[in-house]
Amino acid sequence: MIKRIHSTLFYANDLNETADFYKQIGFNVERSDDGVRIKFDNFRLAFIDENKTPIQNESGLKPKGLGIFTYVEVENVDDYYKSLLEKGIETSSEPNDWPWGKREFVVKDPDGYKLVFFQNIKE
Repeated sequence: MIKRIHSTLFYANDLNETADFYKQIGFNVERSDDGVRIKFDNFRLAFIDENKTPIQNESGLKPKGLGIFTYVEVENVDDYYKSLLEKGIETSSEPNDWPWGKREFVVKDPDGYKLVFFQNIKE
């Protein structure tokens, strides 16, 4: 029986840059010698130094995160979008309504991983 999903692990080129980016966009960041962790209740995004890991990327694909989107629900997507712009965070898109019932926009982290900030559209 599956108990829970604990975390998703990502490779990062510069852990300090990754930690600073996620702090700047509003996440609680836990920093350790071997990584960066962002905790959401009982789930974590974990980042390890890609240059020091014994786990090698067998595909060699670039950019990292190709086809991976991490969805983050926010209270008001337009307000959150504006707050990121005020902090100088570059976004990949503007808030947009989609047929799947979400209003969302995308931000790429320093390694190119995509964060989709969204709110559900109320009808």
